[in-house]
Amino acid sequence: MLHVATVHWQTEDWIDIQLARLKRHIPGPFRVYAFLNGVPEANTAKFFHASTVPVREHAAKLNILADVIRGKAADDDLIMFLDGDAFPIADLGQILEARLASHPLVAVQRLENNGDRQPHPCFCVTTVGFWGSIGGDWSPGYTWADRSGTPVTDVGGNLLGILEKGNIGWCPLLRSNRTNLHPLWFGVYGGAVYHHGAGFRSDKLSRADLAALAQAQGRRPAAARAAAGTIDYLLRRSPIRALRGLTRAQREDRRVARLSREFFERVRNDDQFYRVLVE
Repeated sequence: MLHVATVHWQTEDWIDIQLARLKRHIPGPFRVYAFLNGVPEANTAKFFHASTVPVREHAAKLNILADVIRGKAADDDLIMFLDGDAFPIADLGQILEARLASHPLVAVQRLENNGDRQPHPCFCVTTVGFWGSIGGDWSPGYTWADRSGTPVTDVGGNLLGILEKGNIGWCPLLRSNRTNLHPLWFGVYGGAVYHHGAGFRSDKLSRADLAALAQAQGRRPAAARAAAGTIDYLLRRSPIRALRGLTRAQREDRRVARLSREFFERVRNDDQFYRVLVE
């Protein structure tokens, strides 16, 4: 049995897309456990288990779902962590069987995000027993150096720390795009998993974006991040004033947000949408 833990936040846009792809590309029986916050209540019936408890932190939700799954599953069952805007685009049976035969954990690794090397919860699979035995934890905390040598942490940081401190090898699933509409978003991993990226965020700039902007402007990434954080406020006050006052980071955020909306429509309406990324 495969148990899927996922999170949907403030929109139901991705629910039916994700569930349909899971049904298509998971060869055996599976159950989906979800956190649904700010999502119409009717969607809860679509999941084996759904929580609407107002937990905000993404990592905390995943850890809670993992505990729920451990209470219902056998140790040799598989547990899959999956971002709400991620889903398989190919049969996962043979892929997971081959990779889990030599590694206890398979996960997306987003080196393209300014050197992120932690397992990422947009897609991660292991056994229920292994997750429990290592005290699996998606929380940020444990740090690594980005490409500029700056210590960073993010969701998956503590899991990376557990694996590295325990000298446990894991199998990274790397980006396999031939065409990149964005350096991080709209990614295909291992030819089998699609992650839209920032599908539930108003701020669409990644660390890769911020690092590139900082380098172009001779500024620190934190400065670019702070500038991007004023976009929504400016647009609410006055679109004209916003256009006049936009920094380069804010203009880039708007461009990426527009691209995200446009590509989402392609995902929703074109069953073979991913071919533009991999062919």
